[in-house]
Amino acid sequence: MQVTETRNEGLKRELKVVVGADELENQLVDRLNELKGQVRLRGFRPGKVPVAHLRKVYGRSVMAEVVQKAVDETSQQALTEREEQPAYQPEISLTEDEKEIEQVMEGKADLAFTMAFEVVPPFDIADLSGLKLEKPVAEVGDDQIADALQRIAQQYRDFAPRDAKEKAEDGDRVTIDFVGRIDGEAFEGGSAEDVPLELGSNSFIPGFEEQLVGAKAGEEREVKVTFPADYGAEHLAGKDAVFAVTVKEVAAPQEGEPDDEFAKKLGMDSLDALKERIREQIASEHEGASKAKMKRQLLDRLDEMHTFDLPEKLVDGEFEQIWHALTHEMEHEGKSFEDEGTTEEEARKEYRAIAERRVRLGLVLGRIGEEAGVTIGDEELQGALIERARQFPGQERQVFDYYRNNPQAMMELRGPLFEQKAVDTIIEKADVTETPVSREELFADPDEEAEAEKSKAKKAAAKKPAAKKASKAKADDGGKDEGEAKAKPAAKAEAKTASKTAKKPAAKKTAAKGKADTASKD
Repeated sequence: MQVTETRNEGLKRELKVVVGADELENQLVDRLNELKGQVRLRGFRPGKVPVAHLRKVYGRSVMAEVVQKAVDETSQQALTEREEQPAYQPEISLTEDEKEIEQVMEGKADLAFTMAFEVVPPFDIADLSGLKLEKPVAEVGDDQIADALQRIAQQYRDFAPRDAKEKAEDGDRVTIDFVGRIDGEAFEGGSAEDVPLELGSNSFIPGFEEQLVGAKAGEEREVKVTFPADYGAEHLAGKDAVFAVTVKEVAAPQEGEPDDEFAKKLGMDSLDALKERIREQIASEHEGASKAKMKRQLLDRLDEMHTFDLPEKLVDGEFEQIWHALTHEMEHEGKSFEDEGTTEEEARKEYRAIAERRVRLGLVLGRIGEEAGVTIGDEELQGALIERARQFPGQERQVFDYYRNNPQAMMELRGPLFEQKAVDTIIEKADVTETPVSREELFADPDEEAEAEKSKAKKAAAKKPAAKKASKAKADDGGKDEGEAKAKPAAKAEAKTASKTAKKPAAKKTAAKGKADTASKD
């Protein structure tokens, strides 16, 4: 094997690898000899088939196997000998000249291919020994428990049948049979019997429940609706449908204060025990939000403390995923960049910064995790797979099969687990100070807060002389130039907490969607 470096620019490398024809020939003969005792050919006793005959029958297919094996082994050997760590799987390119390929397959020419890749950038982990973090902590108030208890009571309240002459009101529960049709044809999943439906719960297609208000037990109604454009089943999305509905019962809600008997219906010993369980659940929600905010704070610190060149292909891949999610959501919502008060060019720059941040943090956390000896066990990976499957009710088996047959997908499950362990390792050694906050502050969206502060800053800057604007931008961002100051809030959007962005434009909220706490994919 002969290896020649043809490119060395920054993190980019390109190697030309040549495997001699004689070496391929030796491997071909070795492989044919292995097959000699395995194949069964008419006219030959087992193990007695001449190698020359095997070569005539199987030579081409075996040579293809030999070439593939040679590429795999020599490419890995080249990396090992050079002591280089690729940031991703190297791109292997063989000649496209059919004559040259034919010469290699016939054993008359050397095998030559190129390897293109980027190396993991050299960088040092910053000193984290004096790292200080604030953990926002909110107490669980009695009013929160009372509110939660009322919601549970509302959800599990009893219903009593109305008189046959009474009409259904908003808030009543109707029991119905229905058959749905599109263009006169019944469709799969559009029919059911004895379905309980609480009017006003918005659990059915928009417009369905409203058309049952005023119905009586035994009445038949024709309900006309249009499936939402973003409906989960694509073959129904945006379609007009007509449902033939039979109202079998109308029941009115029975109001009452939660008591011990109500708690026992939910499997608890008493009302006090139910309240304690609610307190524990709310406390768990608070703890999760606290950890998410502290993690974001940590990621911000790590991002500020580390600056190094990034593998361009990794950034490109991350950006494409973010951009695809953004444009897909905007398309579904029928929005443009102008609607969001920006341009495509500005949005690309903003989300490119997010992609760079994610890749940088992924590399930093990967190094920290490796140095700390972080590992992911089979049980942990299996737990992550089960959680993923639960996100697709009714399709659990397909999800399991997909991940078990796709090693790369399993690696994507491993990434967040590894990252979280690395984060936990840092936090365990950090100086953490608990800061009391309200529940509203704990669950406040940091990106909306940043946008609000940015808006205030703009208004304040507009009232000051133009000469002072640039200096204020630098002061607000630790002396960085104005362009960096504008990009910073956008980069932070990647690590947003679990709270929803209710009022934020699509162009701002999509980047972090589904990536709330994750800095890297693998």
